[in-house]
Amino acid sequence: MKYKKFLYLLLITVIITAIPSFAKQPKNKYQFGVYIAGVSASFSDSLIYFTNVQFVDSAAINDKKLLEGRAQYSIQLKRYLETKQNGHNRTCFIYYNTKKNKLEKEISKIKEKYRKGKMSIILDVNPEFTFKRAELY
Repeated sequence: MKYKKFLYLLLITVIITAIPSFAKQPKNKYQFGVYIAGVSASFSDSLIYFTNVQFVDSAAINDKKLLEGRAQYSIQLKRYLETKQNGHNRTCFIYYNTKKNKLEKEISKIKEKYRKGKMSIILDVNPEFTFKRAELY
């Protein structure tokens, strides 16, 4: 009788310690290396600025599939346009994807929508502009 209790306790202990090792472990909390493109529009003029698609190796996508520091990338584009291309009161949008061709396709759809409006003038941001690493807090 004592032998059976001992075996049951041993079996339960082995099962309890073994279950976590078989559980699915997350690969990585963040996925680094993201393609980013920016779009800037204003409600007061018809100029629409597009950046080129850039690979930012320090950018990360979290487990909710959101770009970490996306507001900071938007601010980088806004400041560049304010200082270098005299673009005041602009709203900047950041588009991102881990696959370059998917992001390029999305940006081309957005450009096509603005072209159909015929009231917009589409301009490219100077290629000297590059997104810098966003400081995560």
